[in-house]
Amino acid sequence: MAKRPENENKHWTPQDIRQLERLADQNTPTRLIAYKLGRSEDSVRSKASEEDISLKPTNQSPYNRIKR
Repeated sequence: MAKRPENENKHWTPQDIRQLERLADQNTPTRLIAYKLGRSEDSVRSKASEEDISLKPTNQSPYNRIKR
């Protein structure tokens, strides 16, 4: 059975929302945001939608890879 996120069924705090905004602004992948917040990807997507936070990449390479 899959491990459940540590914050499952817990309310989002203002600090959680600020961290979500900051990570989204830094072009962090949704899966990594979920891991850092201890929440599921679905939960992160849902909250981002409620708060009008875009999770779409602002550029092509979130890890600043060198293009060859």
